[in-house]
Amino acid sequence: MIRSQFVPIILGALLVLGLIGSALAQQPPVKCGPDHAILYKRAVKLLDNAEKKLTAGYTAEAKSQAKEANSLFTILHKECGPQQADRTLTDPELQQEAINQKLCADELAQAERLIKSAEEKTQKAAKIETTQPDLYLKYQREAKAEFEQAHKRSIKSEIYALRNQQMVFGFLGK
Repeated sequence: MIRSQFVPIILGALLVLGLIGSALAQQPPVKCGPDHAILYKRAVKLLDNAEKKLTAGYTAEAKSQAKEANSLFTILHKECGPQQADRTLTDPELQQEAINQKLCADELAQAERLIKSAEEKTQKAAKIETTQPDLYLKYQREAKAEFEQAHKRSIKSEIYALRNQQMVFGFLGK
């Protein structure tokens, strides 16, 4: 049982915590400033580098850079979301956004087809491993190549999606 002498102290502490909480909730949203512009420029550079690395065949590096760019765009979305929401895209930007979305979806669909094909070849290879070793190796090589191609296409899909984020937050780079 709580002693009656502590009740006013507890109520006072709760009142102070409530006032602090409401003051924090009423703080104005963060205005996008020079720090956000730096984050944006870094995200764009990472995205450009990811695309170059993917084209050059450095899949792991491309994936890492795309992931880091995604993290930066996520921060920008959290902190600059209200300002970004007030800005409408121009007609060319809307068209580019639609193109990027289609390319993104196409890459993902192709990656899924490659994964399915690779899984089927892996299953075929497992069935004939002991009876036809040459054919087994052929299926395994093909499956590995298709898994790698699917991985590259999924990264490419992510890059297309991030290009839309780049366009949406383009006002930070100006």
